[in-house]
Amino acid sequence: MEWVANRWTGVAAAIWIQWSCGASYTFSIYSHVLKSSQGYDQSTLDTVSVFKDIGANFGVLAGLLYSAVTPYSDCHRDSKSRWSSFAGPWVVVAAGAVQCCAGFLFIWASVVGLIDPPPVPVMCFFTWLAANGQCFLNTTSVVTGLRNFPQFSGTIIGIMKGFLGLSGAILIQLYHTFCDGDPTTYILLLACLPAFVSVLLMFLLRIYEAHVGDYKKHLDSFSLVTVIIVAYLMFMIILQNFVTLPYSTRMFMFVLLVVLLASPFGIAVKAQWEESQEFEASTEYQQLPSVDQGEVPVNLDDAMPFEEEKNLLQAMCTVEFWMLFATMISGLGSGLAAINNMSQIGESLGYSTIEINNLVSLWSMWNFLGRFGGGHVSDYIMHKRGWPRPLLMVVTLGVMIIGHLVIGSGFRGNLYLGPVLIGISYGAHWSLMPTITSEIFGVKHMGTIFNTIAAASPIGSYILSVRVVGYIYDKETIEEDNSCFGIHCFMLSFFILAGVAFLSFLAGLALYFRTQKFYKLVVLRRLKHYAH
Repeated sequence: MEWVANRWTGVAAAIWIQWSCGASYTFSIYSHVLKSSQGYDQSTLDTVSVFKDIGANFGVLAGLLYSAVTPYSDCHRDSKSRWSSFAGPWVVVAAGAVQCCAGFLFIWASVVGLIDPPPVPVMCFFTWLAANGQCFLNTTSVVTGLRNFPQFSGTIIGIMKGFLGLSGAILIQLYHTFCDGDPTTYILLLACLPAFVSVLLMFLLRIYEAHVGDYKKHLDSFSLVTVIIVAYLMFMIILQNFVTLPYSTRMFMFVLLVVLLASPFGIAVKAQWEESQEFEASTEYQQLPSVDQGEVPVNLDDAMPFEEEKNLLQAMCTVEFWMLFATMISGLGSGLAAINNMSQIGESLGYSTIEINNLVSLWSMWNFLGRFGGGHVSDYIMHKRGWPRPLLMVVTLGVMIIGHLVIGSGFRGNLYLGPVLIGISYGAHWSLMPTITSEIFGVKHMGTIFNTIAAASPIGSYILSVRVVGYIYDKETIEEDNSCFGIHCFMLSFFILAGVAFLSFLAGLALYFRTQKFYKLVVLRRLKHYAH
């Protein structure tokens, strides 16, 4: 049984769930047909998209359910225990799959005319429901990975969050291959695919007993495959941008993509075989690289440096919690406002439909690169340099400010540069925030605490998307077709977004200085522990 269900196949299963559930990042693909079929103006469409963001980021319910079905006292108990036979992370996955399917089925039925156009609040609810399913799936993958691989939390969270960010590019390839450019068929696909993958693999997501050994090399193997998939997707997108491919070629390229996506299961088999050969069954923790090798080691106790784990209410009484909240509401809120309006920005600047779709795919890759790189880089600066993770957060916020200014400037080709900067910095935050949360507040209630902090992101998105971007766009539109063309449509909006991102930069800088001594203490404790 352990060859089928182990922490390595759990990583592979989580990767598949993550890449299949990122529908919220492809809103631009079907936003136009949703707008036209329901008769929305831009502000109304932005309101619907904000409820999508709320669903995708407000995961308090997911965190509470996860804590209920996977008590922390059992988190390192053997997977064959009586508790895990009846409950576990699979319950949260099942709940997410049901929500995804129900939400998108309703949206699809409304768009194709099976039901009358619903009132805007009803559409907002089902958009929230579909996206909130993603939140349940994401919470399960991230927190389970963190509990199974506590020593390299940044790396495993980077892999999980990376594939969620990459999901948009993969799903768009599905759109090109099987939907023949029809957004309504794509909505139906979004109702079926995540639910099918989740139900198929959900029992592989468990919390397993930890073992001794240098498992970083196996995590690096997952990372290598991830980079290969990104390179291949980049090749596909560039090729599609210049050449109209026949269906047979598109199908062949997609089959090759599926083969690459299946390779993590091969890595899982190899990792489990090596682990069973090298380590004794009675070993409880892995041996990390020694201090002499230049690596600052970490273990589970070091991942929780405070004397006691904090619950949500205790965390909310700290200054650090509200600093992270402020960073999310202004920094990531402005990033969401940018991606939600990518289609309309492209139209206003004269980009073709193919270019806009490719820009959305490319943004998913930059988003992935930020998530993936943020996890790896943050582990590097912590383990080898002893630098606080918030330092990297401050740097990425500075990059985001530049990205907003680039888009607002409106020069030719700005959408090929600005989204790169915004996507990388936006993605990096989704790796850094869970890791920083687990270090400051502990792992026990990490799912609930982080998802509460993450709720700040859609709040910022609503304010910035609807009250700033959507409002200014509608003021500039031509009344006949509710469309706007020219640099002026979004210039002021993105200059405002840059100013808001600067506020988050200041909040991140304050967090860095406030936690600097704390992170130095963490590193010193680790060195002292392994010196003895």
